[in-house]
Amino acid sequence: MAEDPTRPTANQSASKFDLEERTAAFGEAVIEFAMSIKETPVMRPLISQIVRSGTSAGANYCEAYDAVSRKEFALKINTCRKESRETKFWLRMIVKADPNLRDPAAVLWKEAHEIHLIFSKIRRTTLANSSSTSPPNS
Repeated sequence: MAEDPTRPTANQSASKFDLEERTAAFGEAVIEFAMSIKETPVMRPLISQIVRSGTSAGANYCEAYDAVSRKEFALKINTCRKESRETKFWLRMIVKADPNLRDPAAVLWKEAHEIHLIFSKIRRTTLANSSSTSPPNS
């Protein structure tokens, strides 16, 4: 089996890839979950929405990591936070449409919630650090 070139190797810094890998794995899990859902007229738009929000958190984190300013970083992290929260919403709607999906959705909901909390903390820390380095208003 060939090694996945998109995953970090043992020689790469773990701190750079922990959250990147976690959000990528979450996006992959969302895709697998979406592919397991039977398409109906009600479910079709819900599947589309959860795939978008569930994969967007990781994509925006990659952009945040490469941000050229603190403002851009904070903006992208906030988008990650919002997308992870939105994923929880779509999971709720999917379970409403098909209660048999409650158990696999609950696993994803928990991970989306934890990711949301992580991005919320990063956002708070970034904003606190930004305000402490701002010049005082006079």
